[in-house]
Amino acid sequence: MKMNRISAKKFFGFLLVLLITLGSTTTTFRQFTNFPREIRLLQGEWRKLQLSMPVTATANVSNPAVLHVNGAANARVPLDLKQPMTLLPQAVGKTQLTLKLFGKLPIKQVDVQVYPQLKVVPGGQSIGVKLRSDGALVVGHHVVHSKNKEVKSPAEQADIRVGDYLVRMNGKPVKQIRDVADAVNQAGKEKRVLNMVVMREGKKRTVSIRPVFDEKEQMYRLGLYIRDSAAGVGTLTFYDPAHQVYGALGHVITDMDTGQPIRVGDGKIVQSSVTSIQKGESGEPGEKRAIFFQENQVLGNIKKNTPFGIFGQLGDMPGAGEAKQAIPVALADQVKEGPAKILTVVEGQKVEAFDIQILHALRQKYPATKGLIIKVTDPRLLKKTGGIVQGMSGSPILQNGKLVGAVTHVFVNDPTSGYGTFIEWMLQDAGVMQTSAGTLSGPAVFCVTITENWERKAGEIDHRVDQTI
Repeated sequence: MKMNRISAKKFFGFLLVLLITLGSTTTTFRQFTNFPREIRLLQGEWRKLQLSMPVTATANVSNPAVLHVNGAANARVPLDLKQPMTLLPQAVGKTQLTLKLFGKLPIKQVDVQVYPQLKVVPGGQSIGVKLRSDGALVVGHHVVHSKNKEVKSPAEQADIRVGDYLVRMNGKPVKQIRDVADAVNQAGKEKRVLNMVVMREGKKRTVSIRPVFDEKEQMYRLGLYIRDSAAGVGTLTFYDPAHQVYGALGHVITDMDTGQPIRVGDGKIVQSSVTSIQKGESGEPGEKRAIFFQENQVLGNIKKNTPFGIFGQLGDMPGAGEAKQAIPVALADQVKEGPAKILTVVEGQKVEAFDIQILHALRQKYPATKGLIIKVTDPRLLKKTGGIVQGMSGSPILQNGKLVGAVTHVFVNDPTSGYGTFIEWMLQDAGVMQTSAGTLSGPAVFCVTITENWERKAGEIDHRVDQTI
């Protein structure tokens, strides 16, 4: 009898596993498991969802003023789950959609966020970027020649590390590296300790150091190499005339030696003109060679340097872009694999459109980099540049009449291909679109100067001469 019970348990267990296995291959099961928990919609654009279940249910909407289901403005809407349901956003805001089987048993709950219909002017213009850091960035240590002997860097002995920012000296803010050199010399001559505020990974700490006189240089030193500025060429992604803000590059500007994101103290963008192209080849990324044009005519400022680009105020759109009018933007989950275009400059200041393929659009619910894998297919661009080159970073990606993203990286071993980022995340950082609940996580996103040996940022920023102190 006991053996029969064990056999029966095994049989029913096997049958259960078989049913689950077979069920998991059905369309209904896949639709149920893939049913979204969060949906972002643009006002005026509907979306269909389907479960393909032969049962009845109700859709409970917590705020029907924000969302209608199947055209009904009710808080409870009867559904036949064999048929697709249509979500119609009515107003900007948040609501919750709960599906209840037979009107009683909750089976799915969806958070719905409705954004205003957004239109921005796509860029493509080549821009010169001049960025000054908030404080002086430590990029190295050196010995000090004191009384016929070499002394280890006093700053290194005080645990000042490469990647730290010197933000205050004796109570005064560090606005440029000259401020540091002057403060060190003054403290040395007065035979007193130099009190500094150092920023490391977002946290401040106070450090006291006594400068050492360098017999060779005849100056007081801390034994540091510091840097406070960077300059380079990139591409404007978009301009929002309603708020007079812009976004560019599509990736963070990092220090070339430390890999640290540069903390923005001050910055500006100016016009740039492409003079020539170094064509990209496998193993050797190409680049746009460009000059800053009319540097005294500042286009805009730089207020933010984030994983998704640089952002600031811009008075007016520079030059005449390929698309002169504002166009709609696409949310991340609206971007499809298939044909698209990029806007960029390959000669002078002329913005042109080139064909690409979006090979893969990653399903990103929250802000994250490298959401798109793209491939250049336009014969003209392939002949001129070999594909994606440095300086194209920020080139807007257009699909079906909408701005969907920006070029950010090139694959070193295949210059025809690279990464892009979704425009939704850039708009959030620009302050144009309300941010979602998610945040960017993980330190790897900041290491984008050369993240791996097979990819490179499509807009390297050169750096100014270092100062020795």
